[in-house]
Amino acid sequence: MRVILILLLLANAALFALTRLDKVAVGEPQRLAEQVQPDKIRLLTAQQVAQLNPAKTAVLADVCAEWGPLSDAEYRRAIAEIAPLNLGTLLSQRRVESEAFLVTLNGFANRAAAERRAGELRARGVSDVAVVERGGSAQVSLGVFRSEQAANGRADALAQAGVTGTRVSPRTGGVVQTLIVVRDPPQPAMARLRELAPAYPGTEIRVGGCERAS
Repeated sequence: MRVILILLLLANAALFALTRLDKVAVGEPQRLAEQVQPDKIRLLTAQQVAQLNPAKTAVLADVCAEWGPLSDAEYRRAIAEIAPLNLGTLLSQRRVESEAFLVTLNGFANRAAAERRAGELRARGVSDVAVVERGGSAQVSLGVFRSEQAANGRADALAQAGVTGTRVSPRTGGVVQTLIVVRDPPQPAMARLRELAPAYPGTEIRVGGCERAS
């Protein structure tokens, strides 16, 4: 029994010696080369993450994809289009105030005059017509848009249709719209969002850390 114990002690000593020799043989330069190189580690911004392909984005933990902003009608349509993905609890929404621009016809003496003009436009097939009151005067609204460029495009199209005298102006306080939020988005979800986005002008997909509930 004593012989076996001595042999085990000798074997352990030999293994320890081999381990130490191996570390010495490796040398300091090689050990440094094998270390993690912090100068090569780069943190990605949310915008850079958004440029990743769907497969890479899908494997990132605690990441949310936000798509929007969407009007109430657009939100309902978009939700119906992504319903087949069965995202369940991964899917939520966030309400945000977005910049908005109005296309209007101004200069009406009273609301009745504005209503008459709105009726004429509807009879000519002009869509998205409404009478609103701003600053104590009645106006005919011809649409609310997320960008000044889109609003100017609407005004130009109306001018070509013979509706002149339109005005493009910022909407005070913006407009409250909705962002569709997908937490830890699966690859098919990212691919589908990018496929749908072009059909919703003025929207964008942002990928980054999920907002913490307050």
